[in-house]
Amino acid sequence: MKRIGIVYQPKIHQSLSVAVEIQEWLTGNEVESWALGLDAEEEVSSLMEDSSLLVVLGGDGSTLHAARLALPFDVPIFGINMGRVGFLSEAQPDNWREKLGKVLDGNYWRENRLMLHASLRRDGQVMDSFIALNDLVVGRGAQMRVVRFQLHVDGDFVTGYTADALIVATPTGSTAYSMAAGGPLMPPQLQNFLVLPVAAHLTLNRALVLHEGAVISIKVEMDHEAKLTADGQEGLILQNGDEVVIRKHEHASCFARVESAGYFYRRLMGRLGFNQP
Repeated sequence: MKRIGIVYQPKIHQSLSVAVEIQEWLTGNEVESWALGLDAEEEVSSLMEDSSLLVVLGGDGSTLHAARLALPFDVPIFGINMGRVGFLSEAQPDNWREKLGKVLDGNYWRENRLMLHASLRRDGQVMDSFIALNDLVVGRGAQMRVVRFQLHVDGDFVTGYTADALIVATPTGSTAYSMAAGGPLMPPQLQNFLVLPVAAHLTLNRALVLHEGAVISIKVEMDHEAKLTADGQEGLILQNGDEVVIRKHEHASCFARVESAGYFYRRLMGRLGFNQP
């Protein structure tokens, strides 16, 4: 580890003080480091290329944000949970020294997670693009009215939906909005992704699990506002007839793990409140 980056969530006051503690600890271990708030995106990107690890201080939302910043550089992420859930984090504020120490010693493994790429097409032209680690959601805007969707997979028409939204989720996102909408839970090692309607009305209400090479096209029909959202953070207002094309991103997000490969199931059951043996 020649240099370690630290990004913290400025909205969480404690995260800055922990970032300072980590820098002091790394200096004591003769490891160079830098620390910036997540809102300093350009500065973070400029420092990523020569970094060996990115430590993220925040909740899952912060980790999703950091994953998009780190994606072009293949830098593994080590999350320290400063939020409420922490599905994506590897450590807590009270044990980061032990776990980060294992990473510095090389006692970790790289977990690659599928990312999604979406492009918005209007009148045959690409208007914008998004990437997501959790999910891409095409759904209604401010008005409480359903949207009509036409779903194509690999160029073939599959079905039409009348629903509040369509979720396209990765295995990572299967524990997020998709889980709340009744979708299946998928371990992060899988390379599949799924399509799940939200509050479908007189149309298919089951999830479709697709292969990693699938190309999804979602066309929207409505006379009111609809919206495309990536990871619940970035959004764009859609127009009637817009098409959202979604596929697997060419790069995977990478996480540094020190727990065993079965950590996902233990963590999931713990977050759901089930007793452990």
